[in-house]
Amino acid sequence: MDDATVAALGMLTKALEYTERARGHLYAVHHMTGGADRMLAEAVRMLREAGHSDQADLVERELLGRDVVPGMWTYQLIEAYDRTYYRVFTAVEEQVRQDLAAGRQHLAEAEMQQAARARRRRHTAP
Repeated sequence: MDDATVAALGMLTKALEYTERARGHLYAVHHMTGGADRMLAEAVRMLREAGHSDQADLVERELLGRDVVPGMWTYQLIEAYDRTYYRVFTAVEEQVRQDLAAGRQHLAEAEMQQAARARRRRHTAP
């Protein structure tokens, strides 16, 4: 396979890897937002116990269980990301690899590995 194709496939894979990381960050946002919401519930309880019903009502009304974007909680953001972007991205990346490299992955890395092994053999040869 020519170097330009290997480089292009490498860049496509790198873009997919960034997308994987972005998806992981969405899960982190999901977990952290859920944790914050549980803390808000505890803060509401504590405010009430401390005799601050008006402030507890404000936090409960304005923040507790609030949508992170209109009409969506964080799990819905992840579902939308997966459905409309991530699955399409992975399918297209796989199709391009099938078309150009018989589905093989990480061709540039495999070439680097072979070159490193060849250098090592040259330096350790008797």
